[in-house]
Amino acid sequence: MQTVATTSDSADTVDLGPASGLSCRECGERFALGPIFACEACFGPLEVVYDLPGGDPEELRKRIESGPDNIWRYAPLLPVPADVADKPNLNPGFTRLVRADNLAREFGVTGGLWVKDDSGNPTHSFKDRVVAQAIEAARAFGFTTLSCSSTGNLAGAVGAAAARAGFRSCVFIPHDLEQGKVVMAAVYGGELVGIEGNYDDVNRFCSELIGDPAGEGWGFVNVNLRPYYAEGSKTLAYEICEQLGWRLPDQIVIPIASGSQLTKIDKGLQELVGLGLVEDRPYRIFGAQAEGCSPVSAAFKAGHDVVRPQKPDTIAKSLAIGNPADGPYVLDICRRTGGAVEDVTDEEIVDAIKLLARTEGIFTETAGGTTLGVAKKLIEAGVIDPALTTVVVNTGDGLKTLDAVAPTTGMSAVIRPNLDSFREAGLV
Repeated sequence: MQTVATTSDSADTVDLGPASGLSCRECGERFALGPIFACEACFGPLEVVYDLPGGDPEELRKRIESGPDNIWRYAPLLPVPADVADKPNLNPGFTRLVRADNLAREFGVTGGLWVKDDSGNPTHSFKDRVVAQAIEAARAFGFTTLSCSSTGNLAGAVGAAAARAGFRSCVFIPHDLEQGKVVMAAVYGGELVGIEGNYDDVNRFCSELIGDPAGEGWGFVNVNLRPYYAEGSKTLAYEICEQLGWRLPDQIVIPIASGSQLTKIDKGLQELVGLGLVEDRPYRIFGAQAEGCSPVSAAFKAGHDVVRPQKPDTIAKSLAIGNPADGPYVLDICRRTGGAVEDVTDEEIVDAIKLLARTEGIFTETAGGTTLGVAKKLIEAGVIDPALTTVVVNTGDGLKTLDAVAPTTGMSAVIRPNLDSFREAGLV
């Protein structure tokens, strides 16, 4: 496990706001704040633990609502210093929660349907949230280079955030990603390295680099900074509840890649309940995968607790993680809340992308098409209750995955520049 000199003599002086340490999700072993991600006792994943603010929930609500229109309004609940908003950062978050009435009518949903549209973040995906958290940890621990293994969106988010914050960046991706994501990751000026293989191959390489002297001083946002990075996904839960008038959604549909986003959204909802910011009542969480990479869905349907790895083969490349680290925890959460994990075909993903664009004017990438496609499938099967409040999470912009819809989308007609040609085309 890599060790890195921190900016202070003791981990006790690292300023990450209310974060008080790390705890193993499996055995509960406690550790000081530092760039570590696995338990030394059982190798389980580590999570940030907090001394969260107590007192009057109404005062905390007012404090949050008076904050900036980005994730730093929730700084009292995140592993960041109190002055985080004053530092160079992309300041993502507080993206729109769209009431999707046209889509609701299409599905027969009467209880209210919303799309949490994270395509409005600085690099047009939710990954800006998690990278913003990782940047603050990288500063605290004295890293000079930011890195990651990525299926595309994270590479762009790291490149942009590093450029803004003054870090060097070097990120690693599968060699055959969508061209739009390659360009977006490369344009920020850092090194972009393609690895011959899939995401799991990329991730294994990064784990080797962390343990090598060549990786000294490198902060891998989704490896040795993962406990802090992952906390960024909680802000989706915070925002959804605040935008719903400080109440929990009845049902929420979330895409699954590593599974971390789903587990952290659940953690965020539980924290809001514990702080008294929302009323404690049941909610159901549903996970969405593409059929061509659906190890968690397969385990859920089979009633298994172990997720068997798969070799990805799907157009939803941002979800193409065949061995998802948080898969077992996703199963636990979906079962505990009375939810489910489902998958859809590539054809259903494309249909869902076009449906969301046609009904609500939101152009989502293939991950969002997967999530909406699963929501549609579960509503039609009666698994998602159409009479309850439902939120679908859109994690990215469709401009990143144009190839998915380009073959079936184009001009309605090509005409000569006169009215007769317009009428002949049947456009009147």
